[in-house]
Amino acid sequence: MYTRTKTKKVFVGDVQIGGQNKIVLQSMTIAKTKHVKKSLKEINDLVKEGADLVRIAVFDDADKRAIRKVVDQSPCPIIADIHFNPDYAIAAIKAGCKKIRLNPGNIKSKEKLREICLLANQYNIPIRVGVNSGSIPYDLMREYGVTSTAMIIAAKRYVRMLKRFGFDNIVISLKTSSALLSMQAYELGAKKFSYPLHLGITEAGTLINGTIKSVAGLTPLLLKGIGDTIRISLSTNPVDEIKVAKKMLNSLGLYENLVDVVACPTCGRLNFDLFKVTKEIEEFVKDLHFPLKVSILGCSVNGPGEAKEADIGIAGGKQEGIIFKKGVVVKSVKQEYLVDELKQMILEEYELFKKKNGK
Repeated sequence: MYTRTKTKKVFVGDVQIGGQNKIVLQSMTIAKTKHVKKSLKEINDLVKEGADLVRIAVFDDADKRAIRKVVDQSPCPIIADIHFNPDYAIAAIKAGCKKIRLNPGNIKSKEKLREICLLANQYNIPIRVGVNSGSIPYDLMREYGVTSTAMIIAAKRYVRMLKRFGFDNIVISLKTSSALLSMQAYELGAKKFSYPLHLGITEAGTLINGTIKSVAGLTPLLLKGIGDTIRISLSTNPVDEIKVAKKMLNSLGLYENLVDVVACPTCGRLNFDLFKVTKEIEEFVKDLHFPLKVSILGCSVNGPGEAKEADIGIAGGKQEGIIFKKGVVVKSVKQEYLVDELKQMILEEYELFKKKNGK
């Protein structure tokens, strides 16, 4: 099996995918590419949240003409998503996109594919073979149905064709809307291919439902060392895709640059508005990108003991709360000042982090 440290290295601009334990975060704009200002705002918001790469759709000629404007002003490498029209792939490469996504189910012209491969080699950009369960070739559908086997064979065919044209700078994705089928496809893909794997559950759904399905389908793969780059596909603001991806990876020990706010589920001992405080702290730390675990607990009965794994935290009370570090109580504070004290401690930890890392 090719785990993420053993897959081939592919570079999207200056971003490495594969051959390392880092998982590259990416998302896709929902603005039409022809709407350059809207597209760039989304891209900048995504990069601010932690995206390494952003994909744009090239749907029509107006999108095609706008690619260079987007690429030239983007703070990160841009990937072009191409369906049906191979000429758009050629235009995207020439306009400066650092990676192309092609769907084997709808770009079939061998001559055009040859032209794309020659140009991609010339510009040294990778191609993602994006297999989707909704567009499996008819003959494979007829013989195998919507299965991981059909998806792998579809990917193999396309990879074989790319290699025939002298192209081997490849990333592979095997996306379905089923968490179970996605797991099966990617596990099989990790056995069959040495190329980096782009993980994702397509059409996962809205924020809560899509998050649940994505975490259910991708966590088992990530724990097995499968997956080099990831997109959490959600029917919501694209920034939420990066937030969910970071939180999921952080929970698995695969992403550190995050303030992790944890809170108890509460019980009858609760004497302050823990839900409000937790949301306030989450909002406060959202733009602080550094590793820190903050615990917010409802009472002082179990507070310090439960918070030993946290870096800092509070346990609230009716009139007075406590502040602790690594599970050790450092001071007691009037409840009305508890949140401000916690914020100050978070900022102090952030300053120490920046000083330590020369930022």
